[in-house]
Amino acid sequence: MAKMNVFYAQSGGVTAVINATACGVIETARKHKDKIGKVYAGRDGIIGALTEDLIDTTKEAPAAIRALRHTPAGAFGSCRYKLKGLEENRAQYERLIEVFRAHNIGYFFYNGGNDSADTAYKVSQISGALGYPVICVGIPKTVDNDLAVTDCCPGFGSVAKYVATSIREAGYDVASMARTSTKVFVLEVMGRHAGWITAACGLAAEKAGDAPQILLFPELTFDPDKFLPRVDAMVKQHGYCAIAVSEGIRNADGKFLAESGLKDAFGHAQLGGVAPQIANLVKDRLGYKYHWAVADYLQRAARHIASKTDALQAYAVGKAAVELALKGRNAVMPVIVRKSNKPYKWTIEAADLKDIANKEKKMPRDFITADGFHITDKCRQYLSPLIAGEDYPPFKNGLPDYVKLKNVAVPKKLKTGFAI
Repeated sequence: MAKMNVFYAQSGGVTAVINATACGVIETARKHKDKIGKVYAGRDGIIGALTEDLIDTTKEAPAAIRALRHTPAGAFGSCRYKLKGLEENRAQYERLIEVFRAHNIGYFFYNGGNDSADTAYKVSQISGALGYPVICVGIPKTVDNDLAVTDCCPGFGSVAKYVATSIREAGYDVASMARTSTKVFVLEVMGRHAGWITAACGLAAEKAGDAPQILLFPELTFDPDKFLPRVDAMVKQHGYCAIAVSEGIRNADGKFLAESGLKDAFGHAQLGGVAPQIANLVKDRLGYKYHWAVADYLQRAARHIASKTDALQAYAVGKAAVELALKGRNAVMPVIVRKSNKPYKWTIEAADLKDIANKEKKMPRDFITADGFHITDKCRQYLSPLIAGEDYPPFKNGLPDYVKLKNVAVPKKLKTGFAI
């Protein structure tokens, strides 16, 4: 029987280590040439499959693939594009199978978050019904750390390390100028519904008074009447106040403070920046001079200060995905299972995609202090191992030396195109 090819795609917001996962997939597949043919990547995610825009990774030298381990962002391009249900748009799934059949693809690895797990699960269920069974394995990735089942998500540890470092450094800056200048600094981090990244900022505060003195989580309703007195007290007690806030905090009506009124491709509300709103509230009500910053893409692109734990786990789930597929495991995802905190030990196990798709893991209430403004020791014990260790990229001329792949296109075999 002819060896089947692999289709690998990156989905959603990219991370500092998603390419390490791609490296894990490709290098592992290359070690199993007796069972796997070529590894094709989708140009710009699942769109590459729908439009038959495939990348031939066999055209890349081993050194280039190896360099993916320390290169941020998505080497093959990603997308925010959600496949609808079979009843809503059967043509999408028929097209996927048409492309897979044309290129002898028997393995589908989808590297993404909640929605990507849903897509991989749907394809696993539908491909057989359409007469071309495909082994589908989801691979975890999300900076938000909100996937169900897995202990943590590859991509999160590096974001956590970056924001904790940033708020610590900014705190030193503000403290040094607070007597005659800025007294309040606000850092906005990602997290629409889950406050894991905000919580990670709390790691910077090792003792009372350290920055950040206040954390604002999306799991809790934002109450200005509790928040403002806390800011005032911190400034009077410590001379300044550093605040980390999730982009997704909501008011008493349940509305995002920063909602822009627009929606992204997944139907999620686009958020327009909560940091300036919080900063202006402090200025208007308390009169303190402020500065604010939005970590935005910087937090998820910062490979120069990636967590070693995160980089190792990102590669491991890519490797495990291929190994699971070769065992015939369909509709599963390799997940991280924590064995102990001290010393930190973890392993990879398989979980069913149906238990992960479209589910969201939020911060447990006992990870947040009773007053709602910081993290508990329990949360700190969970987070600390995830930012442990350094995994610096090589540097050249004073800057990180990242790889750019050739991304050679696979010749198309189908006569018809597909409109996105």
